[in-house]
Amino acid sequence: MSRIGKKPVALPKGVDVQIVDRDVEVKGKLGTLRHRFGPEVEIRREGEELQVNLKGPSKKAAAVWGLSRSLLFNMVKGVSEGFTKVLEIQGVGYRAAVAGKMLQFSLGYSHPVEVALPEGITAKVDKNTLITLTGVDKQQLGQICAEVRELRPPEPYKGKGIRYVGEFVLRKEGKKK
Repeated sequence: MSRIGKKPVALPKGVDVQIVDRDVEVKGKLGTLRHRFGPEVEIRREGEELQVNLKGPSKKAAAVWGLSRSLLFNMVKGVSEGFTKVLEIQGVGYRAAVAGKMLQFSLGYSHPVEVALPEGITAKVDKNTLITLTGVDKQQLGQICAEVRELRPPEPYKGKGIRYVGEFVLRKEGKKK
């Protein structure tokens, strides 16, 4: 039995939920999110809480029960508070800038690299090396952060590259003479 799936999802003030069959739409002060859940789970509103229940005793239902509750919780949290991830750039001459809906990077390549920000994601750059990405959809935010990090992943010898703030990069010793 899923311990996560049993927990109800509390609805904060200002969040409106519409449940039609398996489609759930969550509206809040920061935006709107929609998701279609599988036929194995049933989502019900009970007062100021949402409850995710199993429809049958199948293995598939048990597998997606906790996942469905986590997705629903992230939708509610996203439209009420939002999500934030911070990336840092390390390396001499490496920098970033925001130009409209584009992130521009100078990462030691022969050309500048640009990344288009999807709808719903905003970026802010501090000190040319700290990139703060915010958004309502946790999955979309994590995907764009992974794409940005992939431009120049941190390398183990000098530690240069793009990493999450607080991420530990295992350093290796260089070649001995």
